[in-house]
Amino acid sequence: MSIIVEHEKRRHEILEKALDVFMEEGFEDATFQKIAAKCGITRTTLYIYFKNKREIFNFSINQLLEFLEHDIIKIRAEKNLSHRERLIKVMIMIIKNLKENHQLLSVILNYLMYTSRDNYDPNYRVRRRTVRLRRILASMLIEGIKAGEFHKSLNVKDANEFLYASLEAAVFRLVVLRRSSVEELKSAIQLAISNFTAAP
Repeated sequence: MSIIVEHEKRRHEILEKALDVFMEEGFEDATFQKIAAKCGITRTTLYIYFKNKREIFNFSINQLLEFLEHDIIKIRAEKNLSHRERLIKVMIMIIKNLKENHQLLSVILNYLMYTSRDNYDPNYRVRRRTVRLRRILASMLIEGIKAGEFHKSLNVKDANEFLYASLEAAVFRLVVLRRSSVEELKSAIQLAISNFTAAP
Protein backbone atom coordinates (compact mmCIF):
# COMPACT_ATOMS: atom_id res chain seq x y z
CA MET A 1 0.00 0.00 0.00
CA SER A 2 2.80 2.43 0.87
CA ILE A 3 4.39 1.77 -2.54
CA ILE A 4 1.21 2.97 -4.25
CA VAL A 5 1.05 6.07 -2.02
CA GLU A 6 4.71 6.87 -2.74
CA HIS A 7 4.15 6.36 -6.48
CA GLU A 8 1.20 8.80 -6.46
CA LYS A 9 3.13 11.30 -4.36
CA ARG A 10 6.01 11.16 -6.83
CA ARG A 11 3.63 11.63 -9.77
CA HIS A 12 2.27 14.81 -8.14
CA GLU A 13 5.80 16.12 -7.54
CA ILE A 14 6.67 15.47 -11.19
CA LEU A 15 3.47 17.18 -12.27
CA GLU A 16 4.28 20.36 -10.35
CA LYS A 17 7.73 20.62 -11.92
CA ALA A 18 6.43 19.65 -15.35
CA LEU A 19 4.00 22.58 -15.25
CA ASP A 20 6.96 24.89 -14.74
CA VAL A 21 8.55 23.43 -17.89
CA PHE A 22 5.29 23.83 -19.83
CA MET A 23 5.07 27.44 -18.63
CA GLU A 24 8.68 28.23 -19.55
CA GLU A 25 8.79 26.37 -22.86
CA GLY A 26 5.19 26.11 -24.03
CA PHE A 27 3.62 22.75 -24.79
CA GLU A 28 5.33 22.33 -28.15
CA ASP A 29 8.90 22.92 -26.92
CA ALA A 30 8.54 21.15 -23.57
CA THR A 31 10.29 17.80 -24.02
CA PHE A 32 10.32 14.70 -21.87
CA GLN A 33 14.06 15.30 -21.37
CA LYS A 34 13.48 18.86 -20.11
CA ILE A 35 10.78 17.64 -17.72
CA ALA A 36 13.07 14.87 -16.41
CA ALA A 37 15.92 17.35 -15.94
CA LYS A 38 13.65 19.76 -14.02
CA CYS A 39 12.64 16.85 -11.75
CA GLY A 40 16.25 15.79 -11.21
CA ILE A 41 15.63 12.33 -12.64
CA THR A 42 16.48 10.49 -15.86
CA ARG A 43 14.09 10.10 -18.77
CA THR A 44 14.01 6.37 -18.06
CA THR A 45 12.81 7.02 -14.51
CA LEU A 46 10.21 9.49 -15.78
CA TYR A 47 8.79 6.74 -18.03
CA ILE A 48 7.94 4.76 -14.87
CA TYR A 49 5.42 7.47 -13.99
CA PHE A 50 4.24 8.81 -17.35
CA LYS A 51 4.28 7.52 -20.96
CA ASN A 52 4.81 10.92 -22.57
CA LYS A 53 4.38 14.66 -22.02
CA ARG A 54 0.77 14.55 -23.23
CA GLU A 55 -0.07 12.10 -20.45
CA ILE A 56 1.53 14.46 -17.91
CA PHE A 57 -0.51 17.30 -19.33
CA ASN A 58 -3.78 15.32 -19.32
CA PHE A 59 -3.14 14.18 -15.75
CA SER A 60 -2.83 17.79 -14.61
CA ILE A 61 -6.14 18.75 -16.26
CA ASN A 62 -7.91 15.72 -14.79
CA GLN A 63 -6.54 16.57 -11.36
CA LEU A 64 -7.91 20.12 -11.54
CA LEU A 65 -11.33 18.87 -12.67
CA GLU A 66 -11.41 16.24 -9.91
CA PHE A 67 -10.63 18.88 -7.27
CA LEU A 68 -13.40 21.11 -8.66
CA GLU A 69 -15.91 18.26 -8.69
CA HIS A 70 -15.03 17.33 -5.10
CA ASP A 71 -15.62 20.93 -3.96
CA ILE A 72 -18.88 21.15 -5.93
CA ILE A 73 -20.20 17.98 -4.24
CA LYS A 74 -19.43 19.50 -0.83
CA ILE A 75 -21.25 22.74 -1.69
CA ARG A 76 -24.27 20.88 -3.09
CA ALA A 77 -24.56 19.01 0.22
CA GLU A 78 -24.97 22.30 2.16
CA LYS A 79 -28.72 22.01 2.65
CA ASN A 80 -28.78 25.13 4.83
CA LEU A 81 -28.21 27.15 1.63
CA SER A 82 -30.88 27.87 -0.95
CA HIS A 83 -30.49 26.57 -4.53
CA ARG A 84 -29.58 30.09 -5.64
CA GLU A 85 -26.94 30.43 -2.90
CA ARG A 86 -25.46 27.01 -3.72
CA LEU A 87 -25.25 27.80 -7.43
CA ILE A 88 -23.61 31.18 -6.74
CA LYS A 89 -21.18 29.56 -4.29
CA VAL A 90 -20.26 26.86 -6.86
CA MET A 91 -19.64 29.42 -9.62
CA ILE A 92 -17.53 31.66 -7.37
CA MET A 93 -15.56 28.66 -6.12
CA ILE A 94 -14.81 27.60 -9.71
CA ILE A 95 -13.69 31.11 -10.65
CA LYS A 96 -11.49 31.25 -7.54
CA ASN A 97 -9.91 27.92 -8.55
CA LEU A 98 -9.37 29.16 -12.11
CA LYS A 99 -7.60 32.20 -10.71
CA GLU A 100 -5.42 30.03 -8.45
CA ASN A 101 -4.56 27.80 -11.43
CA HIS A 102 -4.02 30.54 -14.00
CA GLN A 103 -0.60 29.08 -14.87
CA LEU A 104 -2.18 25.76 -15.78
CA LEU A 105 -4.83 27.61 -17.79
CA SER A 106 -2.07 29.38 -19.70
CA VAL A 107 -0.49 26.01 -20.53
CA ILE A 108 -3.89 24.64 -21.61
CA LEU A 109 -4.41 27.62 -23.92
CA ASN A 110 -0.94 27.10 -25.37
CA TYR A 111 -1.76 23.41 -25.90
CA LEU A 112 -5.06 24.20 -27.63
CA MET A 113 -3.30 26.64 -29.97
CA TYR A 114 -0.65 23.99 -30.67
CA THR A 115 -3.16 21.23 -31.47
CA SER A 116 -5.44 23.51 -33.52
CA ARG A 117 -2.62 23.78 -36.08
CA ASP A 118 -3.08 20.07 -36.74
CA ASN A 119 -6.79 20.56 -37.54
CA TYR A 120 -7.90 19.36 -34.11
CA ASP A 121 -11.04 21.11 -32.96
CA PRO A 122 -10.20 22.91 -29.68
CA ASN A 123 -13.89 23.44 -28.93
CA TYR A 124 -14.49 19.68 -29.06
CA ARG A 125 -11.51 18.98 -26.81
CA VAL A 126 -12.59 21.51 -24.17
CA ARG A 127 -16.24 20.45 -24.21
CA ARG A 128 -15.30 16.78 -23.92
CA ARG A 129 -13.21 17.55 -20.82
CA THR A 130 -15.87 19.71 -19.19
CA VAL A 131 -19.00 17.68 -19.99
CA ARG A 132 -19.35 16.52 -16.36
CA LEU A 133 -19.13 20.11 -15.09
CA ARG A 134 -21.80 21.23 -17.56
CA ARG A 135 -24.07 18.37 -16.44
CA ILE A 136 -23.62 19.29 -12.77
CA LEU A 137 -24.54 22.92 -13.44
CA ALA A 138 -27.59 21.82 -15.46
CA SER A 139 -28.73 19.48 -12.68
CA MET A 140 -28.40 22.31 -10.14
CA LEU A 141 -30.63 24.49 -12.31
CA ILE A 142 -33.19 21.69 -12.68
CA GLU A 143 -33.20 21.08 -8.92
CA GLY A 144 -33.82 24.80 -8.34
CA ILE A 145 -36.75 24.77 -10.78
CA LYS A 146 -38.27 21.62 -9.20
CA ALA A 147 -37.96 23.21 -5.75
CA GLY A 148 -39.87 26.24 -7.05
CA GLU A 149 -36.93 28.52 -6.34
CA PHE A 150 -36.01 29.24 -9.97
CA HIS A 151 -38.53 30.38 -12.61
CA LYS A 152 -40.49 27.47 -14.12
CA SER A 153 -39.97 29.10 -17.50
CA LEU A 154 -36.17 29.19 -17.06
CA ASN A 155 -34.57 27.61 -20.11
CA VAL A 156 -32.04 25.22 -18.55
CA LYS A 157 -30.01 24.90 -21.73
CA ASP A 158 -29.66 28.67 -22.16
CA ALA A 159 -28.99 29.30 -18.46
CA ASN A 160 -26.37 26.55 -18.42
CA GLU A 161 -24.72 28.02 -21.50
CA PHE A 162 -24.59 31.41 -19.78
CA LEU A 163 -22.94 29.91 -16.69
CA TYR A 164 -20.39 28.04 -18.78
CA ALA A 165 -19.71 31.13 -20.92
CA SER A 166 -19.07 33.07 -17.70
CA LEU A 167 -16.38 30.56 -16.79
CA GLU A 168 -14.88 30.89 -20.27
CA ALA A 169 -14.87 34.66 -19.78
CA ALA A 170 -13.01 34.19 -16.49
CA VAL A 171 -10.37 32.10 -18.27
CA PHE A 172 -10.03 34.75 -20.99
CA ARG A 173 -9.63 37.56 -18.44
CA LEU A 174 -7.10 35.64 -16.37
CA VAL A 175 -4.96 34.17 -19.15
CA VAL A 176 -5.29 36.40 -22.21
CA LEU A 177 -5.96 39.78 -20.61
CA ARG A 178 -3.85 38.86 -17.54
CA ARG A 179 -6.21 40.53 -15.14
CA SER A 180 -5.50 39.78 -11.51
CA SER A 181 -9.09 40.38 -10.38
CA VAL A 182 -12.32 38.64 -11.35
CA GLU A 183 -14.49 40.53 -8.85
CA GLU A 184 -16.60 42.20 -11.57
CA LEU A 185 -17.34 38.83 -13.11
CA LYS A 186 -18.32 37.39 -9.72
CA SER A 187 -20.76 40.28 -9.21
CA ALA A 188 -22.24 39.78 -12.68
CA ILE A 189 -22.77 36.07 -12.01
CA GLN A 190 -24.47 36.79 -8.68
CA LEU A 191 -26.80 39.25 -10.38
CA ALA A 192 -27.62 36.87 -13.22
CA ILE A 193 -28.32 33.91 -10.93
CA SER A 194 -30.50 36.14 -8.73
CA ASN A 195 -32.58 36.82 -11.87
CA PHE A 196 -33.19 33.06 -12.23
CA THR A 197 -35.09 33.19 -8.92
CA ALA A 198 -38.86 33.00 -9.00
CA ALA A 199 -40.90 35.68 -7.23
CA PRO A 200 -42.07 34.60 -3.73
